[in-house]
Amino acid sequence: MSNEKKRKKAKVNPELDGLNVEIDTFGEIKFNYNIDKINEFLDKTVDDKKLRNNATKNDDAEDATDDKA
Repeated sequence: MSNEKKRKKAKVNPELDGLNVEIDTFGEIKFNYNIDKINEFLDKTVDDKKLRNNATKNDDAEDATDDKA
């Protein structure tokens, strides 16, 4: 039996079907998809708690400055 690991195809969302991520010998991450497309997908589907809380605080700060004008 060879020393190479048997690679399984990873389960991915149907929108990203065909996505392949590899790490080369130098530790560099290689994608077969455009990184902008991946970021767009993540922005659409993943809720970021940090950004959600900041948006609420910013909205409150803007409301307070609007009252002073």
